Amino acid sequence: MVKVGIAGWIDKELISSGKFYPPHTTSSEERLRYYASQFPLVEVDSTYYGMPSKKNSELWVERTPAGFTFDVKSFSLFTQHPTNPKALPPEVREGIPADLAGKKSLYLEQLPEEVVDAAWEAFREALEPLRAHGRLGAVFFQFPPWFYPSTKSLAYIEQCQERMFGFLIAVEFRRRTWLDERHAEGTLQFLRARDIPYVTVDSPQGFESAMPPIHETTSSKLAVVRFHGRNARNWNLRGAPPSVRFQHNYSDDELAEWVPRILAMEEQVAEVHAIMNNNYSNWAPANARRLKELIDQAKGGGDTPAQRG
Repeated sequence: MVKVGIAGWIDKELISSGKFYPPHTTSSEERLRYYASQFPLVEVDSTYYGMPSKKNSELWVERTPAGFTFDVKSFSLFTQHPTNPKALPPEVREGIPADLAGKKSLYLEQLPEEVVDAAWEAFREALEPLRAHGRLGAVFFQFPPWFYPSTKSLAYIEQCQERMFGFLIAVEFRRRTWLDERHAEGTLQFLRARDIPYVTVDSPQGFESAMPPIHETTSSKLAVVRFHGRNARNWNLRGAPPSVRFQHNYSDDELAEWVPRILAMEEQVAEVHAIMNNNYSNWAPANARRLKELIDQAKGGGDTPAQRG
């Protein structure tokens, strides 16, 4: 099975474009219900910026049909990104030492063990309704460019999997070194040994933070492809929002490159998730729909643009 969707159904660019949601869909509930009538999959990005709540997960279950899937990004603290203490739940924040509580950002390694434990438990509890009702796909751990391949890093990935026991995690790297000649085989073998899906990405090439577009499967359960666009000019713009960095409208030929790769991945796993993260105007849903059409066309025996070329 291949499920296609986009990253974030309440993206500001998507809403302001006026090209996806009908005029009467103005609330978060209406938008999610409409989105779920159009696609079977969505990626939740808000969980990276702030700890999710159990109540929101319960509402998402109520507002989507059986079979709909949420892939959820890990909270920033757990992927070793700087995190604003205010993004943590109040009951977790209470345990932060005073000298850290007032900072604009902090890192996981700075926190006392009991605070770290409480943060992980709050995250698991918040996602439990999605898991219990069969709505949760994978929790994406998107590690930063400064997360280098090392024994310490591999041990941390293992720890993330242990912390999320009972949940499926998937890993996305933002350091090309993980898949260079020296590390690629070890990286993929490590993930396969632990049945952790590697998140394949489509992005502009030639940057240390841009991964090569391999389509290896490392889990029998799931394979993931995230489409970040191919905007090389804006890829490394410091402080640029996603709508600037990932501003790219995929052509049919660019999407068609991925059709045989996705079909090959589908043969190896129970489910493939293809997610458009090119957040500008309505390009993500438009590209997602077109990718699904090209996949269906290939399965039905028709030629894709790339195959005709």
